Amino acid sequence: RYVVLTAKHHEGFTNWGSPVSWNWNSLDTGPHRDLVGELGQALRESNIRYGLYHSLLEWFNPLYLADKESGFKTQNFVLKKTMPELYDLVLKYKPDLIWSDGDWEAPESYWNSTSFLAWLYNDSPVKDTVVVNDRWCNNCSCHHGGYYNCADKYKPGTLLNHKWEMCSSIDKLSWGYRSNMNIDELMDEAHIIEELVQAVSFGGNYLLNVGPTKEGVIVPIFQERLLALGRWLETNGEAIYESKPWRVQMENSTVMVWYTSKGPVVYAIFLIWPRDNVLELFSPAPSPATQVTMLGFTGTLKWQQSPGKGLLITLPSVLPSPQSGWTVKLEGVK
Repeated sequence: RYVVLTAKHHEGFTNWGSPVSWNWNSLDTGPHRDLVGELGQALRESNIRYGLYHSLLEWFNPLYLADKESGFKTQNFVLKKTMPELYDLVLKYKPDLIWSDGDWEAPESYWNSTSFLAWLYNDSPVKDTVVVNDRWCNNCSCHHGGYYNCADKYKPGTLLNHKWEMCSSIDKLSWGYRSNMNIDELMDEAHIIEELVQAVSFGGNYLLNVGPTKEGVIVPIFQERLLALGRWLETNGEAIYESKPWRVQMENSTVMVWYTSKGPVVYAIFLIWPRDNVLELFSPAPSPATQVTMLGFTGTLKWQQSPGKGLLITLPSVLPSPQSGWTVKLEGVK
């Protein structure tokens, strides 16, 4: 479990007292606080891993624009601004994860990213624990990285050989806060849970974005969505956290079902309740020792072998809460 804070986005404002971002940082102006440091301390007290998002480029920085004008033959921006900030973030805050972005306009020879990564993994204070993504230069994404982001809101739709993450946003039209957003432009609880379950079943992580207001407030509609997801995970998190993909990731039976696993235990997650309260699963092969339970529901569920293959599971007559997706736990199946 990890939280990623935008330490610096493409406009160049830093949420810590960067020594190379004079008067354009959260200590010199705005809140006059070290937001990167404060959030890091709070997360570590809660035993949650801490990631820092950092944009390599800055849209309006004259040094970057001059380097770009030269066809990236000069590196004044890299040497005086963006790389000193990356080293400063690592040395000062010791993040568990670095979420790099803003890489796409220039090659590695401009960014010096391989030199930074060599230092990060060999000599930095987090060399044995740090994780990075795949946005370090043009043509790097989906090819090189501790894990792959590939593209925003990436859905491979299949099992990958490399660890990956889907980064999504509650606001379907923006990563930042919009005061004029409409409710139909936001993902609802069911949509968020569907993205989460689909990502995890295919071996991915799920990173969900909210854009705070300029005062740093997470507005009530975003709070509601996050709390709803938290309630769902309180019941169904056993099938999500520390799980691994099963031999089958999904099937379309009476309803769409996604699978995860932990050792010999298989979890079948479905987001629509079958009309007749009977869930048919084609992929698991039952045995005389098979036991079926539902997360959040006491007692075992009755099942029988379906005429073809798989199981027919009799679900409770009353929908267990929360009512945005349910998990059947299968023990003794293959």
